[in-house]
Amino acid sequence: MRKVQAAMTQNIYDDAGFFQNYSALPRSREGLAGAPEWPALRALVPDLRGRRVVDLGCGFGWFARWAREEGAASVLGLDVSRNMLTRARDMSTDEALHFEQADLEQLSLPQAGFDFAYSALALHYVEHITRVFAVLHRALTPGARLVFSVEHPAYTAPRAPDWIRDAAGRESWPLDGYLEEGPRVTDWLAPGVMKQHRTLGTWLNTLIDCGFAIRHVEEWGPTRAQVAARPEWARERERPMFLLIAAQR
Repeated sequence: MRKVQAAMTQNIYDDAGFFQNYSALPRSREGLAGAPEWPALRALVPDLRGRRVVDLGCGFGWFARWAREEGAASVLGLDVSRNMLTRARDMSTDEALHFEQADLEQLSLPQAGFDFAYSALALHYVEHITRVFAVLHRALTPGARLVFSVEHPAYTAPRAPDWIRDAAGRESWPLDGYLEEGPRVTDWLAPGVMKQHRTLGTWLNTLIDCGFAIRHVEEWGPTRAQVAARPEWARERERPMFLLIAAQR
């Protein structure tokens, strides 16, 4: 990965080549069942019966539809990508599901308008994360929970080549500039994908500074059982893939 100057929000999911490749991923074809971290995330989600839910970076709407199946009163799914929203609407017929185009950098939500907020692998694209957390804090009712996943900082910080091999053939994941936060460009499904690198401390302290209480932090990687079922995931136990956080207003 290479460091670059900050830029406006990148809507990479509306790039035709990227979207085609993204649509072929297991999590795109199989939904929540195709996301290996989903069981760990699901364990952080409270009882949704009767709750008003907002899903930031809703993608194809897999979580939004699941939330309704779990009894949520309504779900607002937000995404910057028209491609994502078109697919979400095509796959949804529930009138309590609403999908709207929104740039999370310019997020605007009604005060105390939601009882639960969720985001899966979207917030690491956001540059001004403090503003997003502040908006969410105002938009959630007292005691409401925010649950989200992002790429782990150990994943967003590495230099190229991503993996190195020692004389014994063992692979390792080198880090470069971990404490230097800011935008990174990587080639993932398409060249030139922009993501934001911030440390684990910054993720947690920003939530605290915005008024949230941290309830759970998980540096997620596949279990040995998952690796046994999917041997290609073996290298993913060398460093955590995702950071899962639950915070309470």
